[in-house]
Amino acid sequence: MALAVNCATSSSLLISKPSQNPLSSSLRTTPFLGFPLAASSKPAIQSNRLFKICCQEKSVAVPVEQQWMFDDLTGPDVWNKTWYPKAKDHVQTSKPWYIVDASDKILGRLASTIANHIRGKNLATYTPSVDMGAFVIVVNAEKVAVSGKKRTQKLYRRHSGRPGGMTVETFDQLQKRIPERIIEHAVRGMLPKGRLGRSLFTHLKVYTGPDHPHEAQKPADLPIRDKRITKQA
Repeated sequence: MALAVNCATSSSLLISKPSQNPLSSSLRTTPFLGFPLAASSKPAIQSNRLFKICCQEKSVAVPVEQQWMFDDLTGPDVWNKTWYPKAKDHVQTSKPWYIVDASDKILGRLASTIANHIRGKNLATYTPSVDMGAFVIVVNAEKVAVSGKKRTQKLYRRHSGRPGGMTVETFDQLQKRIPERIIEHAVRGMLPKGRLGRSLFTHLKVYTGPDHPHEAQKPADLPIRDKRITKQA
């Protein structure tokens, strides 16, 4: 019984079990399909471990171990095994939620940990161009810490768009006015720039104090591997 399918060059591919008739001397044999074939001057040896494939008016002997490649040609593409996430692999409602307390946490180390989980870099299925990450809730944002003299030397600038509209604030001044903006600014700088980055930034929820309105999501504690993330006294 033979099976006919379309080849890449619109010719037919026939797969059949080896017959009892000896193969002709013009048969080209190769241990792997797709490699250049060398013409053989000797008659091919009949073997029960080979399948005869006729493609583009040429006969090729394929090992029986590769028969599965031609059993079901209507199934998945066995020639391309590179996995790429589909829409069902990154549904927003199925993403995990994490929560972290920013009290006495170093700003930069905390922001990098949050950004890695928002991007999904901690997952084996991480794909740079797809939103594979989780949602992260940050509480006690007003208690985040910095090292050295950054409390008075680190500056935050914003511009109103009008001439002379530049406003400069220190870390200490901004922490007293809008403490959430400090963590948001640090994490946003570690996310991609563009449409994907804007979408990922919505996964960050920053609040002052220990309370947050996301109890229904049942957030788990954010796994932190950085042992130096907590500021030492």
